[in-house]
Amino acid sequence: MYGLTTAAALVATAGYVLAAPSALVPRKTFQVSQIAKGKVFINGPTQVVKTHQKYAKLGATVPSDAAAAAAAVQSGSVAANPEQYDESYLCPVSVGGQTLNLDFDTGSADLWVFSTVTPSSESTGHARYNPSTSGTLKSGYKWNISYGDGSGASGTVYADKVVVGGVTATSQAVEAATSVSAQFTQDTNNDGLLGLAFSSINTVTPQQQTTFFDTVKPTLAKPLFAVDLKKGTAGSYQFGYIDSSKYTGSITYTSVSTANGFWQFTAGGYSVGTSTTTSGSISGASIADTGTTLLYLPDAVVTAYYAKVSGAKYDSTQGGYTFPSSSTLPNFNVNIGGTVFTVPGSYIKFAPVSSTTYFGGIQSSAGIGFNIFGDIFLKAVYAIFDESQSTPRLGFAKQS
Repeated sequence: MYGLTTAAALVATAGYVLAAPSALVPRKTFQVSQIAKGKVFINGPTQVVKTHQKYAKLGATVPSDAAAAAAAVQSGSVAANPEQYDESYLCPVSVGGQTLNLDFDTGSADLWVFSTVTPSSESTGHARYNPSTSGTLKSGYKWNISYGDGSGASGTVYADKVVVGGVTATSQAVEAATSVSAQFTQDTNNDGLLGLAFSSINTVTPQQQTTFFDTVKPTLAKPLFAVDLKKGTAGSYQFGYIDSSKYTGSITYTSVSTANGFWQFTAGGYSVGTSTTTSGSISGASIADTGTTLLYLPDAVVTAYYAKVSGAKYDSTQGGYTFPSSSTLPNFNVNIGGTVFTVPGSYIKFAPVSSTTYFGGIQSSAGIGFNIFGDIFLKAVYAIFDESQSTPRLGFAKQS
């Protein structure tokens, strides 16, 4: 996020006005650990569709073949097997005294939740925020997160106490859903999102609201948060400090552009396999997004990667690259800020399509508008989202 003065200047330039930060109960640093919330169905085409929907406002269009494959899964025409389920890891957050399990999302800037004003048909199985107990309605304020296919969520806005990791924002903007589309309703593990992108893309009207991080940032020892996601187990988020026990070697920093409201950076060369000597380049802008599962890269890079995977091919019935279950996947290495970071091949073996085929964790960024370094990449690094300098920056280090 921006420093408050910088934020006001930037969003004013864009024609926006941010709401003033809330009163706070000060604390210097805190950690939020993810918790396991049961099994969730994992499917490659569904993830591709969700990503394109998420960035539809920037021009992303949902690939028709991925949409068809995802629809087939949702209709039950594709049988699931035990390998198609993975543990869901979310962060507990107290909203108005009610504990909700939220997805911390560096690719959005809204704190929205299922609530008692959400129709029961759309919120069954979810923990719900009850604004009548402690919330103050922000009269006339609305929010709307809409996707290209017409799905999304929308509702009203309240000011209420939000507690994350023991740190309290006493009057944080809480976006209470009055309407939620099926894709959110069906994921009963997840009670909403806590956005950690820049407040300039918050969707509240008539006045944009600050993210939780922007609200508490003045009280932190350092204006930053770090992300320690893990493959196959719960990760954690550190606010206000960098935990040296979570990484080895040094941290490499790269500058961030806030022009689009995301943690946007430029990636360098890449290689496939055991050699970390990189060549070529990853064209276009890239963003670091904890709310996106896969790693989306330019077609040339994706093609080069799967050329090294025995039996891999673009499968139009799945809307992405697939490969035989027996194939061994090579590492993917990427140069960021002069340091090479490695995504183990095992991380890229994402989800089974059938008993003999897997869907890859690296897919094309074509049609999205930029590359997305999602959880496939972030689970391989310790990532720092840092505003301690004159301009924001991202830091990456090898996980311990």
